Amino acid sequence: MTPDHAAQGAKLALLEVQDLHAGYGSGDVLQGVSFQLAAGESVGLLGRNGMGKTTLMKALMGLLRQQRGVIRLGGQDISAARPERIARLGLGYVPEGRGIFANLSVRENLLMAARAPAQGESVWTLDKTLATFPRLAERISHVGGQLSGGEQQMLAIGRALMTHPRVLLLDEATEGLAPLVVREIWQIVSLIRESGLAILIVDRNARAVLAHTDRALVLEKGRVALEGRSAELARNTDALERLLGV
Repeated sequence: MTPDHAAQGAKLALLEVQDLHAGYGSGDVLQGVSFQLAAGESVGLLGRNGMGKTTLMKALMGLLRQQRGVIRLGGQDISAARPERIARLGLGYVPEGRGIFANLSVRENLLMAARAPAQGESVWTLDKTLATFPRLAERISHVGGQLSGGEQQMLAIGRALMTHPRVLLLDEATEGLAPLVVREIWQIVSLIRESGLAILIVDRNARAVLAHTDRALVLEKGRVALEGRSAELARNTDALERLLGV
């Protein structure tokens, strides 16, 4: 990252992470992770399996308590906040594995997450969400368990959007999906980016992540080993091969 860009990021930072240490039990998976996400910016989070990507997502959402470090959202310290408060403050989370309610209809899954937007938040009404996900509109009365894997993923993303987040965390949004559905999910990600929502994206397809983000971070053994503009990282084939095997 250039000094000018770093200065701009510090000024406009919406999500700030400083020296974050977190893990399971007595061991730290994350060992001093620091980064910033500006309003309207999309950032990719890359790394081999076990390098700390999902651990970071869970720590940001308060699902995993950090050992040390600071997390701020909109300048407010959320380091010790509970997940429900973090969600209300504007952090939306699409977890790996989707986590939809199989016995509830598409409409019920979406409406149960809905809340009134705060001032300055992007507004995702039921109508806007269904317009973004036409497949969900067609299956509005179907229960979650009747949906295909791709439709369930769309529902998980739509449900997160209905919380009117300022930052959307996407963890492995295309995992296990057919190529045509994967392409559709990335098209939806592009639409969400165009809406001005800030996004942090984890996905195993590094090339796709770099094609759909402004910047990217690469984690190695719980630390940021590489970061920069996505277009520049995509051209750094030696580093991608060394850190990701791609």
